[in-house]
Amino acid sequence: MSRIIRIGTRDSELALYQAKAVKQQLEHLGHKTVLVPLKSTGDIVLDKPLYELGITGIFTRTLDIAMLNGDIDIAVHSLKDVPTVLPKGIVQAAVMKRGNVRDTLVYKTTEEFFGGREAVIATSSLRRKAQWLNRYPTHTIEDIRGNVITRLEKLDETEHWNGAIFAAAGLGRLDIRPETSDNLEWMVPAPGQGAIMTTALEEDEELIAILAEINDEETEICTQIEREFLNRLEGGCTAPIGALCYIKDEEIYFEGILLSPNGTKKITVERVKALGEHRDMAEWCANYVIDKGGKRLMDAMKQSSKPTNIYSTKSFTEDQRLLFHEKVNTKSSDFVKISLNRIAPRLLKNEIENVIITSKNAVEALLTNFSAIELQFKNIYCVGRRTKRMVEKRIGEVKHSENNAKKLAEYLVEFMDGSEVTYFCSDLRLDELPTILKENNIKVKEIEAYQTKLDSVKVDDSIEGLMFYSPSTVKSFKQENTVENNIIAFCIGETTAKEASKHFKDIRIAKVPTVESVIELVNEHYV
Repeated sequence: MSRIIRIGTRDSELALYQAKAVKQQLEHLGHKTVLVPLKSTGDIVLDKPLYELGITGIFTRTLDIAMLNGDIDIAVHSLKDVPTVLPKGIVQAAVMKRGNVRDTLVYKTTEEFFGGREAVIATSSLRRKAQWLNRYPTHTIEDIRGNVITRLEKLDETEHWNGAIFAAAGLGRLDIRPETSDNLEWMVPAPGQGAIMTTALEEDEELIAILAEINDEETEICTQIEREFLNRLEGGCTAPIGALCYIKDEEIYFEGILLSPNGTKKITVERVKALGEHRDMAEWCANYVIDKGGKRLMDAMKQSSKPTNIYSTKSFTEDQRLLFHEKVNTKSSDFVKISLNRIAPRLLKNEIENVIITSKNAVEALLTNFSAIELQFKNIYCVGRRTKRMVEKRIGEVKHSENNAKKLAEYLVEFMDGSEVTYFCSDLRLDELPTILKENNIKVKEIEAYQTKLDSVKVDDSIEGLMFYSPSTVKSFKQENTVENNIIAFCIGETTAKEASKHFKDIRIAKVPTVESVIELVNEHYV
């Protein structure tokens, strides 16, 4: 194969180790490779929103996006971090021979606390927490985040912690397993734990055939059963679920567990099948757990009284909800309702030289009133990448676009041909764009394409942050709510942030003007 295989990976030490292991195996087979470490999603250019592609994994979506954008050829993941349903167009191509599957307790000095009533153990895993509390119900669990090295440092620095739980494979691969550590043989690991997995584009048959050469069939069989068990149990809720499968003497052994978050309730299942007769193993085990009270347990978790800490002023799809970190409990509703206007045909009778479109609502209004062929626009100027994409897909080429109205106005003053523009806007709009143009002797013909109606609701006192997508959503919120000093305003762009700054002290602006990017902004605050 003459092409150089671009291997995408997160940039943590463990992720790089795993990517180098894949790189080494591919190069041993004679293939040329290069590592592409990635940190954040950056400037996403996709034909569809992330939620339509099924991109959900908090640890994997950066690489999913890079692959769909053509920036990398394959991605390397810790299999336990990969959602059981992959994004459209992406497939599992190989799993490496599995490492140590167990969880490991790293303790500070001695193990004497095991026999005591009180101890503090650090972990951010719901599965580890539930199993630990089931075994040691009087102990306290505290949250710990960061990569493996950061967590080891936090354990060393936090005096009141007795220990912290890690994946044994991660410690071993980095060769940093402390002497004061023990494998927790009684703890059922996460599905796929200890396995390194590579993904590729489904359409890249040549690359998939190459990756099949480094695939470990035994690991693939076992992890597939574990992940199917997880998938059948999840049912849209985050739950403490463990699964372990292994092959011995031509037989497959499976152990699964479902617990309540506090560890007080536990349902386990074990099953042994002959190799080759295991196809229904995951389904049988999941159904067993469900029939033994698993459904009631999961329903109770879904309906738990966890307070809402983030409120969105725009309703989410179910796929968008899946993008949130487990610490985020959201509610959402549309604080702005849109009503499309009838646009008189005489207004568009002749070709219009310069047109400004600042929202997808204006595009919908135009296409509701006219066919694309009737929209004779010579130069189209837009605000926002999604508006631009929608215009180019359904109306015609966009000559120039900017992220906000002020920047577009400044561009038009400097570079626009002619001295008149037609602006398709709402009945509620910011004055900044037309004001700048008029001050520079550019005539603005405003056509009201749609109406914006404010429709606010009173939000809970538990709210720690609000998600805003336009200046109108901020104004709508203020109709029914007062602003507490400690509430964060997560904003889709600078124009929205400017309006929010009139009422909020802590303003966060998304890197990209999309709902998914605002969600990522929220996740960053809670990780």
